[in-house]
Amino acid sequence: MKTSRVTIIDYGMGNIWSVVSAIQHLNVEVNVTSIPKDIESAEALILPGVGSFKKAMEIIRKLQIDQAIYENIAKSGSKILGICLGMQLFGTESSEDGHSLGLGIIPAKVKEFSAEEAGSLKVPHVGFDQVHWKKESRLFQGISESSDFYFVHSYRMLSENLIGKTAICEYGVNFLAAYENQNIFATQFHPEKSQTNGLLLLSNFLKC
Repeated sequence: MKTSRVTIIDYGMGNIWSVVSAIQHLNVEVNVTSIPKDIESAEALILPGVGSFKKAMEIIRKLQIDQAIYENIAKSGSKILGICLGMQLFGTESSEDGHSLGLGIIPAKVKEFSAEEAGSLKVPHVGFDQVHWKKESRLFQGISESSDFYFVHSYRMLSENLIGKTAICEYGVNFLAAYENQNIFATQFHPEKSQTNGLLLLSNFLKC
């Protein structure tokens, strides 16, 4: 059954209103909040974000949003989608602005594209790029294979040794472009800025 109401977590760092517009375009009610009790009780959560991993985690912990997220995803019938920095915050740790611990929802570290990885490519990675996924992915149902999605990032996770469905993008190295495992979903790219493909992906998330 399709989700009827989505709660978008607002911690002051993110592309909140573009995500709100995309969800509303899909005729789904949106609640934007930083209140832990609202986050705990939500049917579906989206954690967007742009900017510093370290600063974001400091705010999330100060507002006790981290504990609310843990409580939510432990419940039956709930689900969460992390977008861009939101996906990275799901990781175990990041080297951005010094070492910081993440939410630990995805067992992977967040690191900057190295000079060896990027080669002649510019960092940050900006623009539409192809994403490759396995056919059984729930997020990419009905989307043409190897479609383009919009990226803006300097940091990435690698996809090795992860339990769950993964999608990759190549930018000097194959990095984790999307992830799904039970009720946990994440995209390094911005579906809300990825035109028709992005809307299809968001619609798929709502149906999961």
